[in-house]
Amino acid sequence: MEQRIAAAIAESIALKQRLLAECLSDIVRCAQLLVQVYRKGGKALLCGNGGSAADSQHLAAELVVRLRGHVHRGAIPAIALTVDSSILTAGGNDIGFENIFARQVEAYGRPGDALIAISTSGNSENVLRAAQQAQRQGMTVLGLLGSGGGRILPYCTAAVVVPSSVTARIQEVHILVGHIWCELVEEALFPELCA
Repeated sequence: MEQRIAAAIAESIALKQRLLAECLSDIVRCAQLLVQVYRKGGKALLCGNGGSAADSQHLAAELVVRLRGHVHRGAIPAIALTVDSSILTAGGNDIGFENIFARQVEAYGRPGDALIAISTSGNSENVLRAAQQAQRQGMTVLGLLGSGGGRILPYCTAAVVVPSSVTARIQEVHILVGHIWCELVEEALFPELCA
């Protein structure tokens, strides 16, 4: 058992080292775009399935409430499209599960807003359609992807594509990148509180 645990931790560390070596400029670019959205009065919508749905909610909470307990700042607008069970079930029943996020992007998204599209495979149909809808509406599309980026990558303004196809490891890196983005957004919008 200890060997299995050690191997999982080592695999996670190795992937984060690859992230640092291969994806640093992508992390920075996405953070810069997100800061631009907020500086112009926009908001972020987030979506994903399963663990990526949980990451959507987690990151939305970090933005709306705060990331760091000592930074007493105003709210940063973010909406996880994964949380309204009535919309999700009505959408799944009436217009198909593949359209549930795109429909919410249509309803809530405005030009200048951002969609953070999270998919470990890069191929989640409902996330893909949300990215396509966001692009049509003049939104910035930021991808948190894995497995080479999949079908979603071409619809992203910018993306961090985790260099792995192991779902659990990709999810661990996604939340790390998301936390980095949140911290950089806080520092850009509230520099006097983050010094």
